[in-house]
Amino acid sequence: MVSENVLGKPKKYQGFSIDVLEALATYLGFKYEIYVAPDHKYGSPQEDGSWNGLIGELVFKRADIGISALTITPDRENVVDFTTRYMDYSVGVLLRKAEKTVDMFACLAPFDLSLWACIAGTVLLVGLLVYLLNWLNPPRLQMGSMTSTTLYNSMWFVYGSFVQQG
Repeated sequence: MVSENVLGKPKKYQGFSIDVLEALATYLGFKYEIYVAPDHKYGSPQEDGSWNGLIGELVFKRADIGISALTITPDRENVVDFTTRYMDYSVGVLLRKAEKTVDMFACLAPFDLSLWACIAGTVLLVGLLVYLLNWLNPPRLQMGSMTSTTLYNSMWFVYGSFVQQG
């Protein structure tokens, strides 16, 4: 980024990329001059096959190196060489950690309250119908067998059939 220009002094750039450039210049022993691409773009292919922006400056040999927060794409890799990424920036979202609470009714969470009411109503209605049908037309049982066709047992029969449990 550009630091503030005070009283006509030349622009001074600062930031991590500038620190890397200065370290490279010191280690490898070269001098550099920083300038911004004339169109202030990173670089994209044009309809005629040429490139604009920073990539265009490198392709047309108006610049020796380019330092920027530039995305490495396959199209750009076909025309210029990239170093490995030395800085990875990604956006993150911070949230407050949820308090751990124990909810006794967590097993009811998969369904809405209205659906649970429909299930309970269905079990009651069908259980009552099973009880009435057994009362009006009792099954013929062999001698010595015992079954209980109470309303309570009819409800449990319907509920067990509904959830496929014994």
